[in-house]
Amino acid sequence: MASYHLSVKTIKRSAGRSATAAAAYRVGERIECQREGRIHDYTRKQGIEETFILAPKDAPDWASDRSRLWNEAEASETRRNSVTAREWELALPSEISAEARSQITRDFAQELVSRYGVAVDVAIHAPHREGDQRNHHAHVLTSTRKLEAGGFTTKTRVLDSAKTGGVEIEQMRGLWAELQNRALERVGEVERVDHRSLEKQRETALDRGDKLTAEELDRDPELKLGPAANSMERRAKAVAERQGREYVPVTERGAVVHAARQARAAFREMRERLDIARETYGIEREAGQGRVSAGLAALRAATAKDRDRDRNPDDFRDRLARVVGRSRDQDDMPKPEGRNYARERLKEIMEKDAGRDGQAAVHKLDGHSEYDMGEDKGREARKPSVNERLKDVLNKPREKLEIEDERDQEKDQEVEKDRDIDRDPGLSH
Repeated sequence: MASYHLSVKTIKRSAGRSATAAAAYRVGERIECQREGRIHDYTRKQGIEETFILAPKDAPDWASDRSRLWNEAEASETRRNSVTAREWELALPSEISAEARSQITRDFAQELVSRYGVAVDVAIHAPHREGDQRNHHAHVLTSTRKLEAGGFTTKTRVLDSAKTGGVEIEQMRGLWAELQNRALERVGEVERVDHRSLEKQRETALDRGDKLTAEELDRDPELKLGPAANSMERRAKAVAERQGREYVPVTERGAVVHAARQARAAFREMRERLDIARETYGIEREAGQGRVSAGLAALRAATAKDRDRDRNPDDFRDRLARVVGRSRDQDDMPKPEGRNYARERLKEIMEKDAGRDGQAAVHKLDGHSEYDMGEDKGREARKPSVNERLKDVLNKPREKLEIEDERDQEKDQEVEKDRDIDRDPGLSH
């Protein structure tokens, strides 16, 4: 699934960093820093797919020389706590080709040049060989001063100011989301990315009446593992894969992130099944099938993916139970403050599945109200659950199902006849 990531960092002298070192590391080259008198050699670095430099039209010729470019950027700053460069870190969608990833990164970099008049140095990196193979990303290093014909001039204060910096970065975040979504649409991908916060996305979903999406977005943002924990988890995954066993997180943060990702994946799969079942049921009913036949077709369509993989349809429910169980086992572990919305929602779904509340939830998803279920609040007897009714249908012989389906059609015809009899032609105008 496509995911969104854009972060902006600064290269500060006060933190012991330099633009020359940052550029050499990201592009995997050798650059001598004239200000420090040091050589930064990262020519042995691997995983770099593409590098390029973009500059304003009236920039000097030396702007295309990476070593000269960043030494000039360092020389233009005289304070010991100066910010000499700014880095935009971008996650690239794995669903599109390498050429498409290169093009949207170039389009984003060109917008930075046009909007702020800065020099831009881009390095596109492949996923780490021991990490997630979908983790294509780009490092976009920009100068903090405008680059004109005579060299570096004024600072880009619009990005530094507390009043305008946040607004500018948010607009660039929106542009990056738009570039990715266009690329995903061109290759026929359904998934889209969204640069807004989960809260904003949830409010939008509620406004358009999409309660299911709002439920999925009702969760905490995913924790950032950090370099140390991320490295430990990568090694644990590699060991588990070599030994042919299930990966078990080895850090507290890794356990929280792993459980949250599994919960979101399970929720997405449930939603896909529900959408498939609804669509299939509607198509079958429009084709003239009875309610039972259409329901069976919807059930078969919803479980088709499991059958294709030679898996039992009950495996999906078992996997949900394992996700909830693991989350419950981790409750005693220290966690950052905040609710685990994904676990709570899954527990609620699992606990309500066999009872009337579960039936009511499904009924509401179909667009009906509580009163449409035909039950009074004071009534002790309840209707059978969805699972009970499905089991009852599946246990009946095929001949009996066809007879009942024919009876339903006969009843519908009798109702139509009664309506025709009740109509008085003489009352029409």
